[in-house]
Amino acid sequence: MSGAEKKVQLINEELWSTLIRKAEESPRRRTNFNFHSSDSDLFHRFLNVILEGSYIAPHRHITPPKAEHFLVLKGEIAFFIFEEDGQVRELYRVSEGQGIDIPEGFWHSLVVLRGPAVCFEAKPGPYHPVSDKHFSPWAPLEGEEGAKEYLEKLKDIALTNLI
Repeated sequence: MSGAEKKVQLINEELWSTLIRKAEESPRRRTNFNFHSSDSDLFHRFLNVILEGSYIAPHRHITPPKAEHFLVLKGEIAFFIFEEDGQVRELYRVSEGQGIDIPEGFWHSLVVLRGPAVCFEAKPGPYHPVSDKHFSPWAPLEGEEGAKEYLEKLKDIALTNLI
């Protein structure tokens, strides 16, 4: 693809506002904006705009193993790392201008503490929807019975343990 066919994308409040409106219209209460051109790209970069009340089921990236980089541009999140049995191993408050690097294979999830959260993510591609995320056996999937309660439990853990 020549430089004339590619597009430079400014990452600013105008883009964030557009994506926040899109997330507000989504039943999942979040939306992605990809900077990479296709799922087959070898490096994926995207904005993940997440509203309070969005449930991201604990998962890890193991097929193939992938690290993930997460930078909060707006808002504040609680980022969870879990043990194999679902116990919270590590908990981080990640505020605007802060980020987290997750090695491959770590169980993780997040809860929005102050939203909307606008996050920049980067991880290796390609993306295969069936195998990209390995969901935990100890937490409900998005949309399943108990998901709302599990999200509230995580938020309570975060609010109790983060100063």
